[in-house]
Amino acid sequence: MNKAILPGSTIGIIGGGQLGQMMALSAKEMGYKVIILDPTANCPAAQVSDDQIVANYDDLEKLIALAKRCDVLTYEFENVDAETIAEVKKYTQVPQGTKALSITQNRILEKNFIEENDFRTVPHVVIKNIFEYHRAIEKLQAPVIIKTITGGYDGKGQILVTDPENVCFAEIEHLLMQGPCLVEKKINLKKEVSVVVSANSQGQTSVFPVIENIHRDNILHLSNCPAAISSKASQLIYQIGEKLAQNLELVGTMCIEFFISTDDEVFVNEIAPRPHNSGHLTIEACNVSQFEAHIRGVCNLAMPKVELLKSAVMVNLLGQHLLKAKEELPDHAGWHFHDYGKAEIKNNRKMGHITILTEKIEQEKQAIDKNLIWDV
Repeated sequence: MNKAILPGSTIGIIGGGQLGQMMALSAKEMGYKVIILDPTANCPAAQVSDDQIVANYDDLEKLIALAKRCDVLTYEFENVDAETIAEVKKYTQVPQGTKALSITQNRILEKNFIEENDFRTVPHVVIKNIFEYHRAIEKLQAPVIIKTITGGYDGKGQILVTDPENVCFAEIEHLLMQGPCLVEKKINLKKEVSVVVSANSQGQTSVFPVIENIHRDNILHLSNCPAAISSKASQLIYQIGEKLAQNLELVGTMCIEFFISTDDEVFVNEIAPRPHNSGHLTIEACNVSQFEAHIRGVCNLAMPKVELLKSAVMVNLLGQHLLKAKEELPDHAGWHFHDYGKAEIKNNRKMGHITILTEKIEQEKQAIDKNLIWDV
């Protein structure tokens, strides 16, 4: 795709969650029309868009109907069927293609792709049955994490094994019933970080500063930028981001997650072929957000050089945090408050986030740790 898709055109977004909502907000600011396809009526993205088609993500008839109404089609999450996307491409432009989707939907393909590009992944073994699990434990030594090959997010589809002699084999068997699994060595972890990269169809890129992440119960709790890591690690992460984006034929925004060991070794963990939770702070902290960069990329507009305007901390609001945070909002002039507008509040469901612009990152992180909102 060499021609730019200009404001006034219609963008279709498959998926109506918070990522779709923030994509739509950026698109509307630029003057595009937006149509959402999602099974939930009045989903977060539909609340800020021009129209919604209420349908399941695998409803090919409705996806084709969406495609016929759009000048370009994109998606907000990676669990869109690659074959379905290939079929929809007959009716409209889908500049992201299916290569990144196909690779990142399967953890084995993803690990192989990363290693074929000469970058390190955490030591791992593929297993198909409980006997292979025992051999993997002998090879890798505990602690390890067992993961399903497909699906899974926020810790779903994963089992941490710290003591191989005291583990629930029924849980492992349950994962194996879903198909082959990955057994990964749990490294001595110093930090988890991520880098967001966006690109257009001409290969122009926008690379965002490295972001440092803290998880609780396998769900992202807090992100800050810039990340407190060595310049050597930072340079390698940028190099990896640029090369993987190029070889994945990236169009739009993607995020790469990394582990940094206590020995300052850098391992690629996962690739998300779409905007990412850790990149939400770019809305306030950078001259261009990851969402605007995504819209610019899929519409083949020129990609800007990213500048970090001010250091920032972003903290997630899960279901158990949202109401307390709203009550406390009047007392915090520095909170950039985002409520996604989800109809049902559930524990551990991402309901919103707060971004705080500050030069005192560690002080702000300590204040969040002490705040009873997140002490649940």
